[in-house]
Order: sequence, then structure tokens, then C-alpha cells
Amino acid sequence: MSPLVAALSRHDEGHLGHRAGWLRAAVLGANDGLVSTSSLMVGVATASSVQHGAVLTAGLAGLAAGAMAMAAGEWVSVSSQGDVERADLEREQQELVDNPDAELEELAQIYQARGLPRRLAEQVAVELSRKDALAAHARDELGLSEIHHARPGQAALASAASFLAGGLVPFLGMLGSATGAARILAIVAVTLLGLAVAGVLGARAAGTSLTRPALRVVLGGAAAMAVTAAVGQLAGVAGV
Repeated sequence: MSPLVAALSRHDEGHLGHRAGWLRAAVLGANDGLVSTSSLMVGVATASSVQHGAVLTAGLAGLAAGAMAMAAGEWVSVSSQGDVERADLEREQQELVDNPDAELEELAQIYQARGLPRRLAEQVAVELSRKDALAAHARDELGLSEIHHARPGQAALASAASFLAGGLVPFLGMLGSATGAARILAIVAVTLLGLAVAGVLGARAAGTSLTRPALRVVLGGAAAMAVTAAVGQLAGVAGV
């Protein structure tokens, strides 16, 4: 084995771009589950004369509806992204059939713009086109790759599952015999803790620093619960 091959075999950069599709849906689902379920429960609990059962029912209804909405939304949006990608590839394939010389020149200009000398850019374009012209244009002209390929089923499942996981956390604040303001504070406390954990886990999965993502989701969740608590209070005072 040559020294170069040996060095490359030991060189593992551990890039995490392949996680982008499901990670985005999972992080979004967990945060949304935590924030929307807890906010709904806090808003209902803040209204006057609301019993324990009403808060629990509101939370369960929000959990079920939110999980289905997240799954459906991810499926539709990612499927639409896939439709666009397929349409672009079909259009590019037709252009390769209709005008291969122009497409080859287009590819050479792309490589030249990235810093290759003109002659080398032409050689690279020819060699890559000889191997798989559509793949070369998809990657270098359209910016499409297998890593970022749209996967509706994966995104929908990750989003729904993470929403359910995150949405169950606020129910921990319903345990015990706390009532009134103490119950609301318990829901808020476990939700903020869950948001901090979700932020840290998401940052670790993405390979980024831990502090900023955790702080971001905690502050966003706190603001959402504060707004819904105020709405619930106003609704209770108005007798809605």
C-alpha cells in the first residue's frame, strides 16, 4: 500500500451532512412538540376554573393533532421538493440529448469558474460526462446530491416521532398533586428542561457547539408559553 493510500485510509473527517434531512425534521418535531403542547396546556391551565382533566385533555388533543400535522406537512413539503428535483433532472436529461455540445461547454465553464485552467476544465468536463453526464450536471450545475436527496417518508416519520417524544415531556408537570399556579410552573419547568436537552442533542447530532442551540430553543419556548399564558389569562378573565 502506498503512503498516500495509507494516509487516506486513516483520514476520516466524519462529516455529518448525510444527517441533514432527518435531523432537520427531528429537531423541528421535538421542539414543536415541546413548545406547542406545553403552550396549549399552560394556556388552558391559566384560564380560571379549569380542572385537571381539562388541561390533560387539551394536551392529549394537541399532541395527537400536532403529530399528524407535522407528519403530513413534512410529507407534502418534502414530496414537493422531490417533484422539483425530478423535473430538473428530466429537463437536464433532455438538454443533454438535444444539445450535448452546449451542455459540455456549460460544464467546462463551471469548472473554469471554480479555478481550473481552461484546458483542464475541458478535460474534466469530458471525463465526467463520459462516465455519467447527468450525474455531473446534477451535482455541479443543479447542486443535487444523494446526501441531500428528498426523502418524504423519512422526514415524515422523524417529524411525527420526535413530536410525540417532545410533546410527552410537558405531561410530566401534571404528575403529583400540584394545582393552580404550582401546576403551571411544573409544566413550564419540565418543558424548559426538555427544550434544553433537545437543543443539546440536536447540536451534538449536527456536530455544532452546544450552548447556542440550547439557549435558542429555551428562549423561544419560554416566549411561546408566556404568550399563550397571557391569552389564557385574558380568556379566563373575559369568561370565554
